[in-house]
Amino acid sequence: MRAAIVWNPSKIERDVLEAGLAEAMGAASIEDVRWWETTKEDPGQGVTEAAIADGAELLIVAGGDGTVRAAVEHLAGTSADLEMAIIPLGTGNLFARNLDIPVNDVPAAFGLALTGDPRPVDVGWVEMEREGGRERHAFVVMVGFGLDAHMLAETDDDLKDKAGWLAYVESLGRAWSASDILPFSITTDDGTPQDRSGHTLLVANCGALQGGIRLLPDADPSDGELDYLVLSAEGLAEWIGTFKTMVWDNGLKRLIHPSDEPMNTDSTHHGRARKVAVTLPDAHAFEIDGEEVGDTRAFTVTIQPSAIRVRSSIADPR
Repeated sequence: MRAAIVWNPSKIERDVLEAGLAEAMGAASIEDVRWWETTKEDPGQGVTEAAIADGAELLIVAGGDGTVRAAVEHLAGTSADLEMAIIPLGTGNLFARNLDIPVNDVPAAFGLALTGDPRPVDVGWVEMEREGGRERHAFVVMVGFGLDAHMLAETDDDLKDKAGWLAYVESLGRAWSASDILPFSITTDDGTPQDRSGHTLLVANCGALQGGIRLLPDADPSDGELDYLVLSAEGLAEWIGTFKTMVWDNGLKRLIHPSDEPMNTDSTHHGRARKVAVTLPDAHAFEIDGEEVGDTRAFTVTIQPSAIRVRSSIADPR
């Protein structure tokens, strides 16, 4: 097998990756390993294209959610017949966590990359209106506006390098202050537009966050659907209620009664669709897979079912 390792040098030294690969090599035989380094100018799309053109049969992406997303953005748009694996090296590593890929253990992640079973995984696409025109991007975890996007925009990059995902907690207060309730229009599938209000809307392919919290409990990256969540909590009492709903009613309690539907409250609303279109009164900060990408006032999210095959310890759900 010919393997291509697309790696982000800002996350790890190559010799550390080589040592992890060597430790895992006893579990599988790879005839040819070639390395493709990302850059600021090419975060992953271009080197993924080059690796595929070079004949890669297994694409191993070593980096954070941004590097993974960039590689997937090219891979999902091709008809290349190859499998993908992930060596998670980022702050959140949410895609890897949702696929039960080892985090903070390079040799274990390489072991799974070399021997894991491939499962089909959906890829989301968001088309957004920006001041300079329309943009289209792939995502594998979630997109949206509101508290999440403001928190990412307010996070100190130096602190994130030192403290990891805990740096997001430090920015939460400023993000909270910037997230006002606003009206917006939402259309799901081929339905009629609905007027809603909230400070946060997330459209997700995956639902688990750090710490085992399942923000969207029914989100499954292989079900061919999108899950979305609208939050409109104001004041301490509503936020306490929202947190209780997420952690208990739609979290731990669902582990005991998995057939229960997600609980909606006055300040939380869950939904599912294959297409979600949103129009805002004004442009607001927007995030894609944990990266704040600027402002938009309108966006449409769709799902590409079984767009890629990712080696995971979770069996093929089909």
